[in-house]
Amino acid sequence: MKKVFVKSYGCQMNVYDAERMADMLTTEGYAETKTMEEADLVILNTCHIREKAAEKVYSELGRVRELKKERETEGRETKVVVAGCVAQAEGKEILRRAPAVDVVVGPQNYHNLPQLLNKARSERVVDTEFPIEDKFDHLPRPSKAAIRNRGVSAFLTIQEGCDKFCTFCVVPYTRGAEVSRPVAKIVDEALSLADAGVRELTLIGQNVNAYHGEGPDGSVWSLGHLLHRLAAIPGIARLRYTTSHPRDMDDALIAAHRDLPALMPYLHLPVQSGSDRILDAMNRKHTGDEYRRLIARIREAQPDLALSSDFIVGFPGETDAEFEDTMRLVSDVGFASSFSFKYSPRPGTPAAEIAEQLPESVKAERLSRLQNLLETQRQAFNRGTVGQTLDVLLEKPGRHPGQMAGKSPYLQAVQFETDSHRIGDIVTVRITQAGSNSLFGEVVQPGGQAAA
Repeated sequence: MKKVFVKSYGCQMNVYDAERMADMLTTEGYAETKTMEEADLVILNTCHIREKAAEKVYSELGRVRELKKERETEGRETKVVVAGCVAQAEGKEILRRAPAVDVVVGPQNYHNLPQLLNKARSERVVDTEFPIEDKFDHLPRPSKAAIRNRGVSAFLTIQEGCDKFCTFCVVPYTRGAEVSRPVAKIVDEALSLADAGVRELTLIGQNVNAYHGEGPDGSVWSLGHLLHRLAAIPGIARLRYTTSHPRDMDDALIAAHRDLPALMPYLHLPVQSGSDRILDAMNRKHTGDEYRRLIARIREAQPDLALSSDFIVGFPGETDAEFEDTMRLVSDVGFASSFSFKYSPRPGTPAAEIAEQLPESVKAERLSRLQNLLETQRQAFNRGTVGQTLDVLLEKPGRHPGQMAGKSPYLQAVQFETDSHRIGDIVTVRITQAGSNSLFGEVVQPGGQAAA
């Protein structure tokens, strides 16, 4: 068989898309490889969110070009595909700057890869038009073996695109408008995953809690309604979802956190800033106090909730006082983990046109202060689990013989010794130690005693 190597950058959506591309190409005679050097087809599935994303892709393409030349001298052909959000944003510019590339395909069009690769035998191809048809209707179902090889936790795309138009973000331009998959198709995919041994589903979308898919009866289902349906699937023990917007946390979704044991008590809910003026300039459509009140409501429904968020520091025009508003919000709310970044302009977004771009030194100093506070909160949350008993989903062998590793309900890595449990089991573990990035514990037997 020919071999395909897929390198995926960025978000969970890209991980899911990369897996589906690999599944689709299996039917075209390709076997997936983890080594680029032995690949007949190299796919870079790109992300446009991070700073200098496009330049990083071009740098990687320079290395791919040299690999392609080496393989040509050995009589081996290599096709190169750039997919994902940088492909959508750059389009034909990629062909101009990177002669090694054969196909450029946007994130809504990768179901066309077989036809594009066939066309690329005679010419270089770009496909970045937003299609009318649903790409999911054209993607083959992965085999049981492929699902099992990926583990007991799986991503499942339920929604794509975003209508929020935050002024710093390229997603509406690269992924398009919000589109929700029908409930029946999501349930069908979830049943297939469960049948192959998946125990934990993470529902993903650019704005996942804006989900508004067609239900079996023709009515519109919200994310809360969908979660109840998925929780009823035999074998699915855990549900999560990401990434969400504060404006779309409706009553039904908050109630699901209260009512569904399968819905893990961990929520990633980006706030981005604590300053009302900056939030308005970002077009976030919520204030700092509205976010605080929302978190209070969710924690009232689910007192065990662990919260995660995203933060951008150094947004154009951000003053020292406005940055302190963010530090104050972090102190008020408390986060178990978070992602934080310096603002960097994205071409074509409104924020990139604002004149008051801040010096890198200012952004770096603010980011350092924020990350120190967030890390202090993360470590405090982890230390707070010591002495608790947590249910751990086993995902893989641990670092040492006799160890197993898995995830807590709060997405923490947990390691412990056991010789009687298998991957996919959910084991009650008493946490005995919190390391810098992992928790350590001991199995608790029925009756509450630690295993001998």
